Amino acid sequence: MTLGNLRELQHLNLGLNWLTNDLSKPDQEFLTPLTNCKDLQVLVIGFNPITGELPKSIGSGNLSAGLQILYARSCRIKGTIPSETSNLSSLIWLDLGGNELRGPIPAAFGGLRSFQKLSLSQNQLQGSIPNSLCNLKSLYFVNLTKNKLSGKIPECFGNIASLREIYLAENAFTANIPSTFWLNSDIQNLDLSKNLFEGSLPLQIGNMKSMLLLNLYGNQLSGGIPSSIGQLVNLVNLSLSENKLQGPIPDSIANLKSLKYLDLSCNNISGSIPMSLETLILLEYFNVSFNKLTGEIPDRGPFINFTPEFFKGNKGLCGASRFNVKACKRNTPKSSSKIRILRGVLPAIFATIVGTSIIILFLRARSRNPSLLSLSSFTVDFMHARISYYEILRATSNLNTGNLIGRGHIGSVYKAIFSPTSIVAIKVFNLDVQAALKSFDIECRVMRNIRHRNLVKIITSCSNLDFKALVMKYMPNGNLDKWLHSSNCFLNFGQRLDIMIDVASAIEYLHHGYSSLIVHCDLKPSNVLLDEDMVAHVGDFGIAKLLTEDQLIVQTKNLGTIGYVAPEFGSTGLVSTAVDVYSYGILLIETFTRKKPMDEMFSAELTMKSWVSESYPNSIMQIVDANLLDANIGEDVRANFQRCFTLIMGLALECTTDLPEERPNMKDVAVRLKKIKIEQQEQ
Repeated sequence: MTLGNLRELQHLNLGLNWLTNDLSKPDQEFLTPLTNCKDLQVLVIGFNPITGELPKSIGSGNLSAGLQILYARSCRIKGTIPSETSNLSSLIWLDLGGNELRGPIPAAFGGLRSFQKLSLSQNQLQGSIPNSLCNLKSLYFVNLTKNKLSGKIPECFGNIASLREIYLAENAFTANIPSTFWLNSDIQNLDLSKNLFEGSLPLQIGNMKSMLLLNLYGNQLSGGIPSSIGQLVNLVNLSLSENKLQGPIPDSIANLKSLKYLDLSCNNISGSIPMSLETLILLEYFNVSFNKLTGEIPDRGPFINFTPEFFKGNKGLCGASRFNVKACKRNTPKSSSKIRILRGVLPAIFATIVGTSIIILFLRARSRNPSLLSLSSFTVDFMHARISYYEILRATSNLNTGNLIGRGHIGSVYKAIFSPTSIVAIKVFNLDVQAALKSFDIECRVMRNIRHRNLVKIITSCSNLDFKALVMKYMPNGNLDKWLHSSNCFLNFGQRLDIMIDVASAIEYLHHGYSSLIVHCDLKPSNVLLDEDMVAHVGDFGIAKLLTEDQLIVQTKNLGTIGYVAPEFGSTGLVSTAVDVYSYGILLIETFTRKKPMDEMFSAELTMKSWVSESYPNSIMQIVDANLLDANIGEDVRANFQRCFTLIMGLALECTTDLPEERPNMKDVAVRLKKIKIEQQEQ
């Protein structure tokens, strides 16, 4: 059997093995058969000693329509990149880095409208960056480091609004850095090191407010360092070393409070090192060696940890003996003592002012939003290491709509790709909606300790004053609503029964298997997610309620979805476990009839519940989903099917009775469904 026979294959990960296939030999080439796999979305073959050239067939057949990720890093692939690769119309991420590819970057890549990540680093590619890449309106990551590329970078490249990370280091690019780069306020990482760029740094560099990394090391840049660089308040890493820069170190660099790495070595920079840099408490690396600096080396704050080699090659520097420089001359003991006093007192005054300001801002924020204190107290307890806002932007292509997999009133869910084998879902809360913050609070509180195979797993969170997100396990098969009501999806009877047993098991755990009693309050098909094995997971606990043994009924103003809401919940807001049982009953009916509770056929006179009740039990087969009926099945099989379906609809009617105390509990529901499954399998 070849891989091409796996027609429904969606993800294939062969990475980090010892595959030695020669792609140039027909008997070893395994990519062409994969063109038969119409559903293949992810293909990972990276870090294998594969050799040969990429076959032109990679852009043909069914593969061309559905493949989203092709990861073939470090596979010893030779030759050129076939232009047929541009036929992969759904391609989001292409990584061919670390191979032995030569020739140009195909201009046809400009037609890949869904393209978001392109990595061709560490090859032997030649020529220039094609202008056609400027057509990639969703591109946010490009890595062409360590090639033999040359010429000018297209001016239009910086106009790609989605672009966030640009790595073009160790090539032979020439001329000026495109002015459009300095005008793009959303670029986060820009690495142009070890090229042949000329010109000066413009004042417009201050526009790059989102910049985290700026590496221009090893070029031929001249002129001064503009003071506007101090406006890059998010900057973490700045390297301008080995250029021809002149003039002083701007005092404004002291504004870069996030700065950890600063390298200005091997230039012609003059003047003194600003004492204000002592306030950069996060600074871990500071190198100004081999310049023309004079004056005293700061010796407080981060400078306590810096060693002499960071300052060598500057004959005019003086300071503490540990820097291996001459001692500074003091004018008079009186003035020297004054300076020492001021240097001791001013930081204390500054710290007091900053501390007071933080307290005032915090108290104001707390008064506007009392839940802020309690928010962090429980999220930190159960979450893994927090993920940053910028990591989320990177993994979702800046929350690109192409990554959107769901949207609701209080937030949106995005597919996030951190690596080819690390794909998650990220729920971003819309904080413009009043209920969103409370919903985030509830989901964190509910999910912090519960563990069940049929509940959506929350991995970690991202939380600050103006951004809230939950990182969850990605469910590649979407939700139950899609499988029930999309024309191109189908679930057989056994699959539907398994899904409803999974949901019953999840709700049973919430009601009876956890230390606190949890009521979901919004059970519906779109909140039932399906993993790669079609196992169901209940999610979205945004309006869930935690009850205690002494408080089995509470009242709420947050009602669920119309059609799934129990009568007592909708009229009085009373919440008990019976609310979930009712919603489950409606879900049970919808799953096997494919009718929504708000279908146009229903009205005040004919509800979904009364429709089933009128057919039960004698005419029950009239309401079953017609797709489940097979005219060719035998009488015994049909009789068994009818018996099981009748039992399921009978259970659904019990779950949806008007009086909450007459509804069964979820333990009983789960047991009865499992018995029905056993009976169904006996035929």
